[in-house]
Amino acid sequence: MFTPRGPALHELAVQAMSSVERGYDLLAPKFDHTPFRTQDRVLGAVAAALRPLGPFGTGLDLCCGTGAGLGVLSGLCERRVVGVDFSAGMLAVARAARPPAPGGPPVDLVRADARALPFTGAFDLVVSFGAFGHFLPAERPALFARAYGALRPGGLFAFPVAAPPRVGSAQYWTLWGFDAAMRLRNALWRPRFVMYYRTFPLPRVSEELGAAGFDVGTWPLDDLGALPDGSPRCRLVLARRGR
Repeated sequence: MFTPRGPALHELAVQAMSSVERGYDLLAPKFDHTPFRTQDRVLGAVAAALRPLGPFGTGLDLCCGTGAGLGVLSGLCERRVVGVDFSAGMLAVARAARPPAPGGPPVDLVRADARALPFTGAFDLVVSFGAFGHFLPAERPALFARAYGALRPGGLFAFPVAAPPRVGSAQYWTLWGFDAAMRLRNALWRPRFVMYYRTFPLPRVSEELGAAGFDVGTWPLDDLGALPDGSPRCRLVLARRGR
């Protein structure tokens, strides 16, 4: 799962016993060499699905980390791209590793908490990749309200959501075990490190997006494959702010 350039076991242990912010500051230099980074094929599938819905003027990568999603936005947006994250270490890596492409839109990086975005009506497109496990279910309504407020009327909030693993499968028990271990860790240790894999069910998330004011739909990301029953392994949530 990890390349030789990725973090050692003791480094992961230190990160896991830190706060979310401090943990990612520590992991940042090696983050792109871990399985936690969003895969290029996922980024490509999202970009391909969004391209016919553009062009977009301005875009925001919410919880941008080391900036993998900034490349998606740079290929879709014409005027400006912004990445937001609350880890200074992750932003430093993004700034060094992902400069603006020649001829592409300018890219700005902003340190901020996604639950308190410093933008109002500023973007045509907001995306996010792999970050929602860091928010407790009770925090999602405020998070979605902030994303809604950051968009211009008619703007789009888009993010991929993988299908849940089959109950009883190896992946099911792996994710169940990880979440159980994380709950035990957070019950016994402070500061908390919030990262759960089984707290983001699409039906509930769609309801919460609707309550925030979005018109919500999904699009199958067929390039990422299908389950044995023919349903897509991953869908792109498309939540549009009303005009």
